[in-house]
Amino acid sequence: MKPHLIIFAVLIAGFAVYNIFFAFADDRINTLINIVYASVLFGYISFMAFTVLRKLKK
Repeated sequence: MKPHLIIFAVLIAGFAVYNIFFAFADDRINTLINIVYASVLFGYISFMAFTVLRKLKK
């Protein structure tokens, strides 16, 4: 489980760094990128939850 948490921490850090330093000037594109990135983050959270539940089932 530790590698999953490290990957998730890197994704969160990447999201923060993008929003602080590399945000687009166009608000529509910036919002689109934030929505897609947040979707990836929530997808990874669901993957981690599925993995934990599968390990608990064994």
